Amino acid sequence: MNQTFMKEKNILPLVLSMSLPMVISMAVNSLYNIIDSYFVAKVSEDAMTALALVYPVQNLINAIAIGFGIGVNACIAFYLGADDKIRADRSATLGVLLSFLHGILLAVVCILGMPVFMGNFSSDADTIRLALLYSNRAFLFSPVINLGLSFEKIFQAAGKMKLTMFCMMCGCIANIILDPLMIFGIGIFPAMGIAGAAYATGIGQCITLLAYLLFYVLCPMPVKIRRDCIGSDKPTFQKLYSIGVSATLNLALPSLLISALNGLLTAFSEKYVLVLGVYYKLQTFIYLTANGIIQGIRPLMGYNFGAKEYGRVKRIYHTALTMNVGIMLLGTALSWMIPQYLIGLFTDSQETVEIGVTALHIISLGFAVSAVSITSSGALEGLGKGYQSLFISLLRYVAVILPAAFLLSRFAGADGVWYAFCFTEFVSAGFAAFIYRKEVRMKTVSADAGA
Repeated sequence: MNQTFMKEKNILPLVLSMSLPMVISMAVNSLYNIIDSYFVAKVSEDAMTALALVYPVQNLINAIAIGFGIGVNACIAFYLGADDKIRADRSATLGVLLSFLHGILLAVVCILGMPVFMGNFSSDADTIRLALLYSNRAFLFSPVINLGLSFEKIFQAAGKMKLTMFCMMCGCIANIILDPLMIFGIGIFPAMGIAGAAYATGIGQCITLLAYLLFYVLCPMPVKIRRDCIGSDKPTFQKLYSIGVSATLNLALPSLLISALNGLLTAFSEKYVLVLGVYYKLQTFIYLTANGIIQGIRPLMGYNFGAKEYGRVKRIYHTALTMNVGIMLLGTALSWMIPQYLIGLFTDSQETVEIGVTALHIISLGFAVSAVSITSSGALEGLGKGYQSLFISLLRYVAVILPAAFLLSRFAGADGVWYAFCFTEFVSAGFAAFIYRKEVRMKTVSADAGA
């Protein structure tokens, strides 16, 4: 199949055509996250707190699945750009197989480790019970999550963004419909409470995977999963994991951050833990357009990099950055205009709403500048520069924010944690811009020397 549109089409229309389907699908996915939490919050505030405490582990599972998928995506896009179909097929085949094995391992480890994890963050027996009720069911679907995300990245690497959008929306819409039915027991469904939310999520993920498999069989694809590609291939393994592990750590670091911040906030009140969980639900929605653009440009960066179109690589980056800054300015405006409404979706407690409004006001001051970090990190992953991308994420989620949160909370109480978010984004953006320019300059100099 002809994929040359990735290096021939005008930059802005190309970025929009690749990104908009991802933005739409992620909007539906984020809407699901909001609705899922909304219905769980109607069960009880303890149920919502339980969901917030489980979120870091869920995020870890998704991080491993998506992160390795990014490695698969980058390898396939690069080899397609370099016109090496054999290695593209091998990357896809090994990517699917390894993703399934990762999913089985994650399901076992997370289910067995969850009681110990919960005991470190809550002493409330009912909250722990609800968290285990949800997690033990949700984590069973880990192999499905990993397989579905591996196919998602394969389709994205081939430029099949509309099909990816459709498959993701099938699962998300099914999830949105099933949530109230299975949580509250409507029609033929028994009332299962928070366990119903877990089953609804899992069924939605199964539907997404089935849709991918159907389109893989019915639609022509530039890459194929082939039995003869299964086997030892050290260069492909190294490339998949060098990018995938770095991308996984990028995505898993928020789980480490949330767990650490939960430990800090618990000392003040569990209401702050709830607010942090609500913020990360809202953050998913606020950042969805920017993340959709990043998903759209990754295969473009990898393909043009493989095709040695370095000038287009630069223009794709700057186009995405400009778009992301505008998006994050809109997110900041919403966080100041309607914060009570946003937080009020998840709690009826006026005290919790007031805490959440303050948190949104402070954290949102760093939204616009964060566009530099997220665009640079995503672009570097598309270029196969996983370690450089990881360094940016380490700054955002560990090296700067954790010491800042600890120190600022000593002076400003729990609000110091919110100020740490804003401070971190400004520091990380400076390093991200420097790292990206350095990598591109090195490649440009190398290309000019070979010309």
